[in-house]
Amino acid sequence: MVTTAEKRATFRALHADGCFVIPNPWDAGSAFALQNLGFKALASTSSGMAWSMAMADNRVGRAAVLAHLTDLAAAVDIPLNADFEGGFADDPDGVAASVALCIETGVAGLSIEDSTGDAKAPLYDFTLAVERIAAARATIGESGVLLTGRAEGFIAGRPDMDDVVRRLVAYGEAGADCLYAPGIRTEIEIATVVRAVAPKPVNVLAPGLSVATLADLGVRRISVGGALARTAWGEFLRAAREIADTGEFTAFSKAAKGSELNALFAAR
Repeated sequence: MVTTAEKRATFRALHADGCFVIPNPWDAGSAFALQNLGFKALASTSSGMAWSMAMADNRVGRAAVLAHLTDLAAAVDIPLNADFEGGFADDPDGVAASVALCIETGVAGLSIEDSTGDAKAPLYDFTLAVERIAAARATIGESGVLLTGRAEGFIAGRPDMDDVVRRLVAYGEAGADCLYAPGIRTEIEIATVVRAVAPKPVNVLAPGLSVATLADLGVRRISVGGALARTAWGEFLRAAREIADTGEFTAFSKAAKGSELNALFAAR
């Protein structure tokens, strides 16, 4: 059995060089299936998790998220990074308390966002945002957990490249091991972030560019957010709508075979 310490060491080593994809499962079954496909690490998805609970993204409470992360981490032998949203607190002390609980779930890494959820003020004040990252770093201490600092401007209605870069650089200086600006998509934007925070690794939310192209740009880690969950939901809804609207079942022709799924999970 792979220990939590070994998973954390492996996760850190993955960030040392090269480029890897870190797909986002939404439950234990999808996590195990992704491991079986040969991925080297996984990341949770707040949106995928929420939809599986019949909730909207960013509406799941801390206790439920911690339970979810515990289940995911236990389901696989590869590292798991936690989409830990905003740390379930506004103030640095509150973030620190949440991070301490997250470490106990067995994750190998976690990310902290700088978005507030308030449309009128979608990002935390710069100084407070940096203090939140520093608090997370101090709590992580020598646990081996890898900290990702997220600058959310491009998906929070504030697509200001200069501000995003300023924040990412500051988050790195405050102790973030990896930097992430979801929503940047062009080669110029990505290359700008990579240069600005070097030598620290950068995570990119799959922007439609190939792994090879992103690797050439210097990206170290590629995640897909809720895209795999949305793909699964898309097929489910198409099949269910066909039944409801036409009484036909043709969509089932694309379904995975029960024998294939049983064989997959029997190996766990």
